[in-house]
Amino acid sequence: MTDPIRYFPAPRRARFCSQCGSPVQHRVPEDDNRARDICDHCGAIHYQNPRMVVGTVPVWEGKILLCRRAIEPRYDTWTLPAGFMELGESTAQGAARETLEEAGARIELGQLYTIIDVPQVDQVHIFYLARALGPELDPGPESLEARYFALDEIPWPELSFRTVATTLERYREDQREGRFPTHHCTLPSHRTS
Repeated sequence: MTDPIRYFPAPRRARFCSQCGSPVQHRVPEDDNRARDICDHCGAIHYQNPRMVVGTVPVWEGKILLCRRAIEPRYDTWTLPAGFMELGESTAQGAARETLEEAGARIELGQLYTIIDVPQVDQVHIFYLARALGPELDPGPESLEARYFALDEIPWPELSFRTVATTLERYREDQREGRFPTHHCTLPSHRTS
């Protein structure tokens, strides 16, 4: 067996200015209220913003699509199809793209479902409800497998991230009540996402 694919987002702290290549300092700029990476040579201030993770809750005949991760972190655990939003795409486009890339599922995107702030890792996770257009799946290289689970079959202890578990818990509760409002929450920082 080969090692799982590892993806590393760009570091959050800069060491050198992307404008002129000079070393940067980490301090609070004048007229600001938080530390930034600042280039004293050209004056550039390098702002950092949260990363967006976008995905879907795809449903086919009452079952939810989950993917078993072939990448770190959380290799060999189950997740909803999701990933980092790319430049130049909307959250909806990114969610649909990730679903196709990770599961090979054709979907009709539905409403915005969960918005989950994860400030301890500088991320916001957004999931849309989606209707699968058929049962066919063709997982990409980031997934060991993809399959549909009934709500009582979801492998809760093997879920990859708290944002996925939170979204699926909301879905289970909403299914019981027969309505699916949009949910927003912030995860406490006692564990990583």
